Amino acid sequence: MFSIVTGSFLISLLHALIPNHWLPILAIGRRENWSLPETTRVTLIAGFAHVFSTVVVGLILAVIGNELSAHLEHFTRFIGPSLLILMGFYFIRQHYRHHHFHLEEGIASGRSKKAIILALVMAMSLSPCMEIEGYFLLAGNLGWYYFGLIALMYAIITLVGMAIWIRIVYKGLIKLNWHRLEHNAGIITGVILIATGIVSFFIY
Repeated sequence: MFSIVTGSFLISLLHALIPNHWLPILAIGRRENWSLPETTRVTLIAGFAHVFSTVVVGLILAVIGNELSAHLEHFTRFIGPSLLILMGFYFIRQHYRHHHFHLEEGIASGRSKKAIILALVMAMSLSPCMEIEGYFLLAGNLGWYYFGLIALMYAIITLVGMAIWIRIVYKGLIKLNWHRLEHNAGIITGVILIATGIVSFFIY
């Protein structure tokens, strides 16, 4: 249980830090001459849509995890941690086959503000955070308390983190190589997933 909650916490922190969700919104906001409060508000709206779709998918996986643990004796002991490790290797592999999608380029200028927000909400809803979903799958076996804990922790860290980074970068307080950070996020995610899976083998 501890390894799953800790892994979920680390993935949530990483998810809030990497710029591939909030930086395109900032780019659109600057292109459209939005103020900082406007950009922050749109970021939270789009971020909530992203979090909601992630938790919905996580709920489905938690139900599946609960059913599997009830019918497969070794699910928690072997299959669940193995899935985390496999997901970890998948994200590391994807790091070396990474292709960037620039959201800000996919949403044309000249639209109304409502149309831009709607497009952002749709784009974020259709791209749930797959990195956290393995933890929801295992949480289904631990009970709905742990599912709720992971979902709440993920939602708060993601939304607060996005809002904080938007404000910091908008004001130019920190200048980092965001492309490099985004590029290496797959390796960091993969390592966290693999480490959680290995630890889970020894705990359960």
